[in-house]
Amino acid sequence: MKSLKDVYNLDFVESLTNAIKTEYPNYNRDVCHQLIFQRDWQDLALKKRMRRITEALYDTLPKDYPEALAILHRVDPSLKEGLSGLIFPDYVEQYGMNHWDQSMQALKEFTQYSTSEFAVRPFLLSNQEKMIAQLVTWSTDTNEHVRRLASEGARPRLPWGMTVPKLKENPYIVLPILENLKKDQSLYVRKSVANNLNDISKTHPDLVREIARKWYGDHEQTNWIVKHACRTLLKKGDKQVLAIFGYENDEAVKLDHFTCSNKVAIGEAIQFSFRIQATEDTKVRIEYAIDFVKARGNRNQKVFKITEMKLLHDQTKEYSKTHSFKNLSTRNHYQGIHTITIIINGTPKASLDFEVV
Repeated sequence: MKSLKDVYNLDFVESLTNAIKTEYPNYNRDVCHQLIFQRDWQDLALKKRMRRITEALYDTLPKDYPEALAILHRVDPSLKEGLSGLIFPDYVEQYGMNHWDQSMQALKEFTQYSTSEFAVRPFLLSNQEKMIAQLVTWSTDTNEHVRRLASEGARPRLPWGMTVPKLKENPYIVLPILENLKKDQSLYVRKSVANNLNDISKTHPDLVREIARKWYGDHEQTNWIVKHACRTLLKKGDKQVLAIFGYENDEAVKLDHFTCSNKVAIGEAIQFSFRIQATEDTKVRIEYAIDFVKARGNRNQKVFKITEMKLLHDQTKEYSKTHSFKNLSTRNHYQGIHTITIIINGTPKASLDFEVV
């Protein structure tokens, strides 16, 4: 199976250098290839391969940044798409810090093919006020990729992204960006806004609670953002956030007939089932949590959503579910006593132990 890093391969580099040669006849493709495909190439991870190509381009393109950037702008747009296209904003990040206007225009263009979300981070560190103002401007752009960049680039906890401490310390500075995007018609953009707010909820939950109360019910698109943004707080059973969405009356739901497998082997799945009954009309959020045994013998709980719905008085629902204990790249399983808990509207209702062998 191919690894993500393999988007940067010989075919891509040949296509890239051929395209540059077309735009810049004096370009030395052979030197660029030698700089890229050094002995350690196969061992380099995705971002290190990206940076190797970026540095090779710098060594073989004109040293005048605007001149080099103009050549990259003219390269075949298909080479700028997807993960492989990250080299273009990376070039701006590495060599364009002293050319603000040209770099902003380049990041705006390049993000429409791939993404410039990582490349804006050093600019935020260098001149936060100026970069935030630029992101606010981009948040009103007609292109959805540019609007998404405004939100994604300002995420406090951007995956794979350079840390910008002030975004974590003072998330209020990104709120004008999110306000502009809270009714965006693009799901691509709305996901980014929700992810930004979810990041904020991990350090400033009161701020996200305040935003959720203010925004929820305002607009269909906004409602979607708020619900997705509060997913971490909902999984934590945050009563204030649960109440915003109407999931506040756990006492109106009874749970019985809860059973689960006594034992499960790593690689297989446990089975569990239960029944709920409403004693009055109520909204219900049903989840289950598993306390997983970790490598050192300690346990860590993870919550999984089953469903959300409205139950009528005396209405019953039965559930039969499975949970896989197959090892994944993101999670290994370990032997020992685990616990499964059924959660109704944020409140644990019943728990059972089972053994993983």
